[in-house]
Amino acid sequence: MKPGARAAAPGDVIDLWVVPIDQPPAVVGRLRGLLDPEERTRADRAHDPAQGARFTVARGVVRLLVAERLGIGAAELVWQHGPHGKPAPLLPSASDRIQVNWSGSGALAVLAIAEGRRVGADVEEVRRPGVGERIARRHFPPLDAASVLDARTPEEGADRFAELWCRREACVKVHGARLAQGLGLPLAGPSPVRLGDPGALGPGPLWVSDVPVPGPYRAAVAADLDRPFTVRQHDWVPG
Repeated sequence: MKPGARAAAPGDVIDLWVVPIDQPPAVVGRLRGLLDPEERTRADRAHDPAQGARFTVARGVVRLLVAERLGIGAAELVWQHGPHGKPAPLLPSASDRIQVNWSGSGALAVLAIAEGRRVGADVEEVRRPGVGERIARRHFPPLDAASVLDARTPEEGADRFAELWCRREACVKVHGARLAQGLGLPLAGPSPVRLGDPGALGPGPLWVSDVPVPGPYRAAVAADLDRPFTVRQHDWVPG
């Protein structure tokens, strides 16, 4: 460390796991054994078996990774939920040790784990051109809407919309708020973005950063406290 440099606080590095959730039946079966009864019921009630399998993999891997961080067995992990459903590990000291959040879209999921600061993560499959334009025109603030609507091609507009949507979702999930409270956030511009006033979400500031993920997907991570952070990215593969 250089003389006078500040040592990185634990929350200045956020771990992000990228999880491909289309897995062989054997992997799905092993991960299903880690789920609690409510999670298994949700998987079984999916509108088709493929969606149920994806849900199983995403939740099973989340259990594996969070439990490993806490030093417990994956099946021992119990979740508590905030007013709008944001999950957190239910352990006497877990709320002080780590904060977690995850997201899934299509065949990909992400899991963020932070220490000492609240975190939100989102991944979105890029939608077909035109869908995002209608949402941006109706709900986004002017600069964010222009970023989508003034794109050179419809495909570029769809990509920008997915990027801005992920930023919104990630910020909303830091506070465990409702999506409607984050639609109007001003989040255009190069990553990372400092959001000084999150408005209805809760106290600020927040920092939000885009993260690269494979395929036709975009992802973002956000966290509270007035410090930027580094994302330490990992690729999950079944053992």
